[in-house]
Amino acid sequence: MSKTLKNEIIHADGIDIGIYTSDYENEYISLTDIAKKREGEYPGYVIQNWMRNRSTISFIGLWEIIHNPSFNCLEFEAIKNEAGDNGFVMTPKRWIEVTGAKGIVSKQGRYAAAYPLTGI
Repeated sequence: MSKTLKNEIIHADGIDIGIYTSDYENEYISLTDIAKKREGEYPGYVIQNWMRNRSTISFIGLWEIIHNPSFNCLEFEAIKNEAGDNGFVMTPKRWIEVTGAKGIVSKQGRYAAAYPLTGI
């Protein structure tokens, strides 16, 4: 995401959820804000646990295959095979680094992870 980030807020189920865009075509929704509904102090743990799930990996991998021509499908297949196992750990940062994903943005700070609104 660009430095000229525009921020809007939507309200759902009593929580404020940030929507971010730099070009008004590619919008990202804050996973951190959504995860705060479940675990207010440590939303990163909620996101990390969500990303351990085989269904989640399949979904975000399919999104990348459709929308990201530089997505590393070989690494995705290896990750998908491990997903759901007891020792499997996945974070947004690792997902991006290993697969070249564009659909999740990871930043440290208040909004640690964001997911695109397009295609959902």
